[in-house]
Amino acid sequence: MTLKLDDIRYTDGLVQAVAQDINTGEVLMCAYMNKTALDKTIVSGYAHYWSRSRKSLWKKGESSGHLQKVHEILVDCDMDAILLKVEQVGGACHTGFRSCFYRTIDGEVVGEKVFEPEDVY
Repeated sequence: MTLKLDDIRYTDGLVQAVAQDINTGEVLMCAYMNKTALDKTIVSGYAHYWSRSRKSLWKKGESSGHLQKVHEILVDCDMDAILLKVEQVGGACHTGFRSCFYRTIDGEVVGEKVFEPEDVY
């Protein structure tokens, strides 16, 4: 069965997308995609997302150079979430960490800082 972009169950035009490192399995970030972002990701091979705050499409790493090369796209059983298996260049988090999940619930920093945001933004 071949899936189409219209088969995805979007909520208010968006679907949750999780980026996971293809080599380590580390969860790097969560974001949202609309149909256009998903299509651009499929066509280009690089992750594109929809910014809810800016209300605009963005290519991950376009300004920082910290691109996500997509190796595989999986859809969950309910077809309302996307998993991108990516090769992450640099950090995934805009705060400079490799992953957006860099601290515990108690606030302890456990992740690796890989760049200084003021150097790339």
